[in-house]
Amino acid sequence: MPGESRALVVHSGGPTAVLNASLAGIIEAWTDAPGKSSLFGARFGVEGMVAGDWIDLSGADAKRVRALRSAPGSAIGSSRMRLSEAAAEKLLVELRRKRVDCLFYTGGNGSMGTARMLAQLAEREFPDLRVIGVPKTVDNDLMVTDHSPGFGSAARFYALATRDIGEDNRALRSPVTVVETIGRNAGWVAGATALARQDPDDAPHLIYLPERPPTMETICQDVTSRVERLGRAVVVTCEGLRDPEGMPFGAALDRAGSAQHELAQNLGHVLAQGISVMTGLRARSEKPGLLGRSCSFAVSAIDAEESYRCGRAAVEAAVAGSAGVMVALRRVSSDPYRYETFQTSLASVANAERLVPDTWIAPSGSDVAPEFVRYVSPLATPIQDRCRFGAI
Repeated sequence: MPGESRALVVHSGGPTAVLNASLAGIIEAWTDAPGKSSLFGARFGVEGMVAGDWIDLSGADAKRVRALRSAPGSAIGSSRMRLSEAAAEKLLVELRRKRVDCLFYTGGNGSMGTARMLAQLAEREFPDLRVIGVPKTVDNDLMVTDHSPGFGSAARFYALATRDIGEDNRALRSPVTVVETIGRNAGWVAGATALARQDPDDAPHLIYLPERPPTMETICQDVTSRVERLGRAVVVTCEGLRDPEGMPFGAALDRAGSAQHELAQNLGHVLAQGISVMTGLRARSEKPGLLGRSCSFAVSAIDAEESYRCGRAAVEAAVAGSAGVMVALRRVSSDPYRYETFQTSLASVANAERLVPDTWIAPSGSDVAPEFVRYVSPLATPIQDRCRFGAI
């Protein structure tokens, strides 16, 4: 890599508990790359990238960079701002003027769509620019990669939360608790709460995924059946759940009409109310919300390691001359768990959504299949068992 080479890091979309680990990997690998070169971070993502509001990361203190590996949020900020093609063309002119020949773009499938657009424009207008995607999304809906950095920690958080809510529900039998997880069209995080179970009758007792939409009547029948047998029921769903007609069960919608951002504001609460009205059972809801995406005290060690390694692999790809690719993860072994990084084209992941396979959903539609549990178990790192006396 030429000594005058310059690079820019951009964070896009919602931060995760391990996003900064990939930033640390990029900074450390870039520092170690042949020839001293400049590295910048766009303040608040696309907004800073377009405005030229960049942070110089080249001289970052080594101790601070190491601390990034366990720091939540984004140390350089992020943004959901959409980049138009006209703005992208102007941006390429500015990147060329500032002699930036490597762009590390971190995010999910929508972000990889933006990265692909930039890579395509660069092919004809700025061939020296290498655009490298760095995977990041708690939704775990990126194609090609076995899983996405950020998902393992969100899976761990919600599994722990569901385990503890389940113990509360068992100890003081308040019949029904609805736990709402994050997740728009893909049920990966909701399904991961199955890791909370130590025994078959442990919470969660019902899990509903958007890939298999239930009716309100089905939910109420399932809840009634569990309460009759166990005296309680913990129900898990994600914020993006809809009924078979595509309706959010009467929940209010935030940014209604937006294909990218429309989500129910209060789905768990509405489902709990509906269960109470239709069954006569007492029901409440819990919504950790953004805490489940950003929580630093429930980080999966494997997730943090993989996020860091993806950052380093992105720099290694750039040094080797790759362009228009995203770093991805390949599972080599599940027991013991081992992985490796590889590169896939941005075209293979841009704006595409990976859903939970139908065969990984239980035939009942109210749980996940064993294949799902085997898939997610090593990513969240072990969920500790709880302690009880007798058959309470």
